[in-house]
Amino acid sequence: MSKRVTLSRRHLLAGLAGTAALPVLAPRAIAQTNARLVVIGGGFGGATAAKFLKHFLPNTSVTLIEPNETFVACPFSNLVIGGQREISQQAFTYDGLRALGIDVVHQTAGDVDVDAHTVSLLEGGGSVAYDKLIMSPGVDIRWGALEGYDEAAAEVMPHAWKAGAQTSLLRQQLEAMEDGGLVVMSAPLAPFRCPPGPYERASLIAHYLKTQKPASKLLILDAKDSFSKKPLFLEAWAKLYPDHLEWRGAADFGRVVSVDAPTMTLSTDFEDIAASVANVIPPQKAGEIAERAGVADETGWCPINPLDFSSTLQPDIHVIGDATIAAPMPKSAFSANLQAKFCAMQIARQVAGLDLEPTVLANTCYSYISPDQAISITGVYSNADGQLASIDGAGGLSPENADDSVRTAEAAQADTWFRTITQEAFG
Repeated sequence: MSKRVTLSRRHLLAGLAGTAALPVLAPRAIAQTNARLVVIGGGFGGATAAKFLKHFLPNTSVTLIEPNETFVACPFSNLVIGGQREISQQAFTYDGLRALGIDVVHQTAGDVDVDAHTVSLLEGGGSVAYDKLIMSPGVDIRWGALEGYDEAAAEVMPHAWKAGAQTSLLRQQLEAMEDGGLVVMSAPLAPFRCPPGPYERASLIAHYLKTQKPASKLLILDAKDSFSKKPLFLEAWAKLYPDHLEWRGAADFGRVVSVDAPTMTLSTDFEDIAASVANVIPPQKAGEIAERAGVADETGWCPINPLDFSSTLQPDIHVIGDATIAAPMPKSAFSANLQAKFCAMQIARQVAGLDLEPTVLANTCYSYISPDQAISITGVYSNADGQLASIDGAGGLSPENADDSVRTAEAAQADTWFRTITQEAFG
């Protein structure tokens, strides 16, 4: 089988898995159902969940609670950092959801009263009642988990792991750096949002340095020795950026143990390294409200029942997206979007008195290695028997040592995927 055919088969499997998550519901039963459904968090998970709840249950009250009037997408934000895309292209409004009859409340969710089934609102006061609640709180930074890295340090050494102001700050720092400067990135131990994200970012920063500041270099200090798509990234870096990118894993004393923002210094167990620009990607946890709602455990993440993504800690609450403990599904926009559709479908079945059904789930993650070339990984998963498990023989990686045409084709597929998922969630 040719490499190109293998690639097509892998993407076909992912498409079939997405379709499998949405079996036909009983329209008559659904049409007669009414419930108060609330979603917290308006990212790829929450926005999609609200949209599909309204699709499956058109007579229900669906409320989306999201403090920001504009969503700024993390996927493709590394292209902003690398100078190939503008931050304005990452911004999406919630007008499309309002047009569907969804009540979009731009306030911060305060606390969840699991006994009263209400969500309090911070800015305007009052609360919203629910029969079923979907939480898609995303991630928060574990401030202080890396010695010296707090909110003030992030204004000097940006993490840029939440798209928006931090993304623009890192890009501005790279543009302002004199040619010959050293860019240092620190990558944390898993779990964290978007496992291959640091290495896509490294590729695009290296491309920027190679083309705009050729005397400069990027050093990646990694707390681990293995990472998503490692063979493909190492192959790309050796081919494209041999003089502009160096990766050090944990075995080579790459683990950063502390930072000092005033001196722009990152310290490992072996040495102190002064950076001209420092991108510190710190340890993470589920969004803060997950802890307040009692759906996060001692790990900081949210355990779920994979049959419907209901919380194992609180009744009538479902958790989707980056905040979940859903391994082997990674924390990605693709996963959040598909989990949202599946969770909405299962809630629709529950409130209509229908039995829950297991399904097949999937994730495809694209990573740019240059502005016009990309690689990908696909996983396909079963949620039968009360656990998520990879399906052997399904999914896989982009082929190694592929022609440039294959990598270019994947970049085009990545662009199509981004346009599709943003239209589906926010259009």
